[in-house]
Amino acid sequence: MSAGSTLARLRNQRPLVHQITNYVVMNETANATLALGALPVMAHALEEVEEMVGLASALVINIGTLSPPWVESMLVAGRAANARGIPVALDPVGAGATRYRTETAKRLLDEVDVAVLRGNAGEIATLVGVDAEVRGVESIAAGTDRAELARSAARAFGVVASVTGPVDHVSDGERTLSVANGHELLASVTGTGCMATAITGCFLATNPSALAAAAEALAAFGLAAEDAAAVASGPGTFHAALYDALFSLTPDSLDERARIA
Repeated sequence: MSAGSTLARLRNQRPLVHQITNYVVMNETANATLALGALPVMAHALEEVEEMVGLASALVINIGTLSPPWVESMLVAGRAANARGIPVALDPVGAGATRYRTETAKRLLDEVDVAVLRGNAGEIATLVGVDAEVRGVESIAAGTDRAELARSAARAFGVVASVTGPVDHVSDGERTLSVANGHELLASVTGTGCMATAITGCFLATNPSALAAAAEALAAFGLAAEDAAAVASGPGTFHAALYDALFSLTPDSLDERARIA
């Protein structure tokens, strides 16, 4: 596994990453995608999503601000991506907070072939039926080990499960990787989990191994967070510095500093 090689390919190819995401983070995930070196498009109208996803190298679906028309667009785009062999990353934002969010996430997992399911422990635990507390869109607690949670979700849904937290865990149901890059300031800025899923989509666009792509993406994003925190004086400056750190990340530094085990 070479995260640096994937990053180098990404910047050389500049893949288009189609994101059907939420109102709160559209600007953040688009900027993170651009800073890393890929190209974002934020299209959710039912009339164009099938055509748009055909132009993309990856599809990111994020359920943060749901409405019935958006759910239909997500399903249509997901099926179109599957038909074209385009990898799909799903972020089940707030699953467990309301029945609508939980049922929508499960419907997407049932009707779309998802490559990577990226969420926090509370969201993923809810989807696999483990006790969890989700308040709004934040995970408060989950009643199981995160590595085992990733394995269980991967086996239950036939995906690579990416469970983020102080240490991230990524599993395909057989192999499980831990990613120890990151910084606590990530929890102080809205949308950093959504950014992590967008970055996952970028790495999926240029690495055919979903397991490797998911782990590499979290290492890259976590490493950028470490660099941003080193120059930040608080959440506001950290937010701006995070884009700069993604932009400044090099393949060599990613390979040298990625803590994937």
